[in-house]
Amino acid sequence: MFSRLREDIASIRERDPAARNTWEVLTCYPGLHAVVMHRWANACWLADFKWLGRFISHIARGLTGIEIHPGATIGRRVFIDHGFGVVIGETAVIGDDCTIYQGVTLGGTSLAKGAKRHPTLGRGAIIGAGAKVLGGFTVGDGAKVGSNAVVTKEVPAGATAVGNPARIVQRAAPQDPRDQAAARIFAAYGVMPNGDDPLSKALHGLINQVAAQEQQIEVMLAALKGAGIGCQRFEELSRFDADQLNKLVD
Repeated sequence: MFSRLREDIASIRERDPAARNTWEVLTCYPGLHAVVMHRWANACWLADFKWLGRFISHIARGLTGIEIHPGATIGRRVFIDHGFGVVIGETAVIGDDCTIYQGVTLGGTSLAKGAKRHPTLGRGAIIGAGAKVLGGFTVGDGAKVGSNAVVTKEVPAGATAVGNPARIVQRAAPQDPRDQAAARIFAAYGVMPNGDDPLSKALHGLINQVAAQEQQIEVMLAALKGAGIGCQRFEELSRFDADQLNKLVD
């Protein structure tokens, strides 16, 4: 138990620049307290002391603001940062080295008892603040879910899911530690350039294509006019403003 606790504290200090020392993490981090109390509750649950497991879970929720069902499976070095409002369902499975931020729900969409109703997070997955991951699918190893995303389908390993409903942005897993740190900052608070959002990229592409076509039409009209061929113009139509539309998309 103490070796796991030391491991948890070391992983928190590695991932949270606000963690100044071991004593502060041990006494002031509700995510750590919730994970430790879940281990007690889960041990009772697996030993068929169901009520005691639920009662320990209930006490942990009151102390930490984090609700973890005692039947959930949580791996090693899982960091629940800030944590308030986190809800983790009974059949959820959280892999090693995952990071979960405040307001996250790992919920189920089925009422079938005994079924896999809650998501599985692969090793190193990062779930951003306020995200809702709903269903018995898998979020792959190293995948990231942006803040306030609503995910209802599988997320491939190394990919990022953003938006409501969530859209998948495929990315290679970062190798440089500095890139990994930047990825965590994004996942925590959804700071992602719109250029990486597939819907935003599609809209920008359409706007730029229309602007290019309008410019080409202007060239064609000028050429026709130079050749003495008159073309009717619809002056009452407002001119297409690509810059303004791109700003609206941003």
